[in-house]
Amino acid sequence: MTTYRYTVAELRGQLRQLVLSGAAIALGVAFLIASVAGSGALVDSFSQTAAAEVGPGDIQVTRPAANGGLDAAAAAHVQQVAGVAAVALRLTGQGALQGADGRPLDAAATVTAVAADPALRWQLLKDGRWPDAPGEALLDTDTAHRIDAAPGTDIRFARPDGATTTARLVGTLDGRGAPSLAGHPIVAVPAGAVEQYAAPVTATRLDVRLQPGASRAHTAEALRAALGDGPEVHTRAASVTEATRQSRTLYGVVLIAALSFVLIALAVARMVVSNTFSVMLAQRTRQLALLRCVGADRAQVRRLIRRQGLLLGIGASTAGVLLGFGLCAAATGLAGYADLGPVHLDLLPSPPTCVLAGLFGVLLTLLAVRGPAKQASAVPPVAALGGARGTVGAAARLRATVWSVVLLLAGAALLVLGVLTPPPLSLLAVTLGAISSFFGVLRLAHRLLPAVVAALGVPARRLAGPAGRLATQQLRLNPARTGTTGSALLLGVTVMVGAVTALDVTSNSLVPVVSARQPGVFAATVAGGGALPADALAALDRQPELAVAQVRSATVDVDGHPTLLAAVDPTRLNPRADDVDRARTLPDGTALTGLGGGPESLHVTVPGQPGTGLRVVPGRSNLPFTLQDGAFLLVTPATLDRIAPGAPATTVWISPAEGADHLAARRATDRALAGDPRIQVTDTAAQAQTIRSLLDRMTKVSMALLSFSVAIAGLGVAATLMLSVSERAREIGMLRAIGMSRRQLRRMLTLEALLLSLAAALAGTALGLTYGWAAARSVTSTVGTVGGPPALLVLASLALTVLIGLTASVLPARRVGRMTVVAALHAN
Repeated sequence: MTTYRYTVAELRGQLRQLVLSGAAIALGVAFLIASVAGSGALVDSFSQTAAAEVGPGDIQVTRPAANGGLDAAAAAHVQQVAGVAAVALRLTGQGALQGADGRPLDAAATVTAVAADPALRWQLLKDGRWPDAPGEALLDTDTAHRIDAAPGTDIRFARPDGATTTARLVGTLDGRGAPSLAGHPIVAVPAGAVEQYAAPVTATRLDVRLQPGASRAHTAEALRAALGDGPEVHTRAASVTEATRQSRTLYGVVLIAALSFVLIALAVARMVVSNTFSVMLAQRTRQLALLRCVGADRAQVRRLIRRQGLLLGIGASTAGVLLGFGLCAAATGLAGYADLGPVHLDLLPSPPTCVLAGLFGVLLTLLAVRGPAKQASAVPPVAALGGARGTVGAAARLRATVWSVVLLLAGAALLVLGVLTPPPLSLLAVTLGAISSFFGVLRLAHRLLPAVVAALGVPARRLAGPAGRLATQQLRLNPARTGTTGSALLLGVTVMVGAVTALDVTSNSLVPVVSARQPGVFAATVAGGGALPADALAALDRQPELAVAQVRSATVDVDGHPTLLAAVDPTRLNPRADDVDRARTLPDGTALTGLGGGPESLHVTVPGQPGTGLRVVPGRSNLPFTLQDGAFLLVTPATLDRIAPGAPATTVWISPAEGADHLAARRATDRALAGDPRIQVTDTAAQAQTIRSLLDRMTKVSMALLSFSVAIAGLGVAATLMLSVSERAREIGMLRAIGMSRRQLRRMLTLEALLLSLAAALAGTALGLTYGWAAARSVTSTVGTVGGPPALLVLASLALTVLIGLTASVLPARRVGRMTVVAALHAN
């Protein structure tokens, strides 16, 4: 019991020095809880959205469209089953919704039926009212805003026969209630009016409402017996479970991604705690030696320090759990005021999450104090008299240096190998090289960072005078402390800059390639499929700003299976598109296939031409799919004329002619197709823009999360400076005695924090740029790596690091300002 009382007393005496390290552990634990709770809430939002699309029906009957779907006869059979109160077929079809200029929108509209029974309506009404008569419709809010339509106005549709029909908009839908239709305009009309605006119309789902008191399970069994083996019958709970199955996989992906950032933050927190204990125990060398003199052995000294770490870990982790729970509770409250559609966020962490996060924080603290405890136990008793302090021998230092250099050189070699070799081994080599070389840099940080500080100290000495000289000298005279303190910042900045650089360079390299390797810039098709009108094709050919490539297609019998064949003049396609070179050398009677590992030849059944065959070019090609949706084979125009004479043009790929830009080509396309609103034009640059938008969001999220690690590292700088103030109390008193003002002392402490933070930031930026570019190169080597790091984001990370360093100097500077000369000179 005496040992524990002594441990507690010692911890209380050092509490002021350890409070910032405890704050680092608390922030890490809170970050862990918030990340786990946030990941769970994000995935739960997907589950709730999927459940909203399942609808409120008690039972769902489904049958794929490929198997015939469901019809009115199936609905009648279901209605006759005992316990069924109402049924509603989910009729859907593709419609060509027109914009204000009379052109159809790029994406076909999905026209859905509004159930007559209000209890079976699965759409999410945003504003207005439900349509209850023919000629009335709902439109999702995004599309309504896009075409500038409001309740009470008319929206126009282009029918397959070329005619135009209108519907009165009576309200808007929340598109978030239909995740499977994301990215497409959503229209809702009464069930009897779907065929007026869409073609073809199918139903793959039937919603069933049961009578009060009817058993869902028993009624589902009765429906299976009545419908036979074709349709599938599920209760609502089973349908929701099936719809959210992918969310479980997503949860794992999101959680792993979030925990990767958390682990970096906790690694930084561990370095902060370890460094603080190392500095603090170095200041207590004589006290530890006295313990050895009165009979304490090395094991007892180690246990003493580990117990202090245990108590610190328990207190800091408890505070972190409370902080994390409070942040999640506040976020849950704020989410209640936000318009999230069908989603109701609950960010409160579960009790097991809080307990495990707290235990992890305690374990992390215990691991952090193991090294300092081992070093402290090696202090010999003679150190109590001012003798040797048990320094590391020259042989041990030499071995450590050699091992660090080996890690650094091996990592550099792997990085070079990763840059020069193709994927997928390149990314593995870069990853291993970055880890190996960075550990080598960390082990040599006591040499690297003081050297950078010396370079930065030149202008500091000139601009700040004595304060600058003293700040630079203090950091250089304590290389071990400078290296260990700056290592936490070095880790955070390296990972932040590396992630931002890798994502930005990848975006700059892949996005142009995605757009440039398409067969053309625009693709024109008829809404709902079918042949393109001859007058529209002629109008496109008359535009001098356009280069047009017509894709003709036909469905023929190939080896007993209906197969879609496509043909195009490859000389009119973008020469950089994938497999265009193979298409240009394709002989008559051969085909590029979209299926790998197939037969070397195919038999095509052509009326009046027995024995027609096609030789297959070895290797899978994406070109048939890219040119024509659903095509499996690409043949020459002459081959298609022989197999399917008169095959119509079903797709047109359009590119700007020589001397024309993207905007001029788009305007020329719109002029040529203005007379036929059924034709939809897709801009392939939209796909590239989607990729860029995704990578940009990932960059911003990564920088925001990794800045947490840099903030925790800033606590380490503050903790080290606080300990330095205590250790240098007499020095500070002497400086005050010889005339140095409090302002100059505060400036000295501020410059120390600034130089240390800036040195770690510059070294981390250099490493991050190297690692990030190498990682991006390993991914984009096959398409060519272009562009450099995002200058603004890199400068922002540098500015953030400097700001954190300046903030870390506030408490130590205030403490110096409050010290009197007499008290400082009498300090131990």
